[in-house]
Amino acid sequence: MPPRKRPSYHHGDLRGALIETALELIAEQGVQGFSMAEASRRLGVAVSAPYRHFADRDELLLAVSVRAGELLVAAVTAERGGGAPEDRLVAVARGYVRFAARHRALFEVLFGSWSPDLERASQPVKEAFQSGAMALAGGDPVAAESLGLAVAATAHGHAGLLHLGAFGTGEQAVDTAVRRAADATLALIAGRARLGASAG
Repeated sequence: MPPRKRPSYHHGDLRGALIETALELIAEQGVQGFSMAEASRRLGVAVSAPYRHFADRDELLLAVSVRAGELLVAAVTAERGGGAPEDRLVAVARGYVRFAARHRALFEVLFGSWSPDLERASQPVKEAFQSGAMALAGGDPVAAESLGLAVAATAHGHAGLLHLGAFGTGEQAVDTAVRRAADATLALIAGRARLGASAG
């Protein structure tokens, strides 16, 4: 499918437009195929224009990572679960794997660097894992941290295995990865007392 044509940029938030254009380019071509010059061409601005907002390609990629973190938060919170804490925590794991499947390049950008800004952007995802875990841990912060981290690691692991082709290809692979991440989350919930023992 050919890239979507964006109207030439004239006025407004050039910094924001550069981030959104970079997101599109990375989704189409991967991180290696992304350049500030190509983003400038797509927006119809001079190749020097981005440097008024970003010192270099790495700085723009960091801003893209922060935006990808926001999109991941939206995907995780949009995944519907039941009212029980178990259901909410399973929904977070499902949403995480589904985002990794639908937005592979952005997922890889998100976990390819670290900064305080990126840490802050990803905090709502951590809180999503931790809030469900806290309810299951009866308010015990140590047990909640152990369970939340274990579920996050499980979701991240299933996302990585999906990218490696461990579940096959196509939509069936995505469904399998999402289902197995959910099943593994339920297994962790069932064995959460052992996780608490390990933390101690």
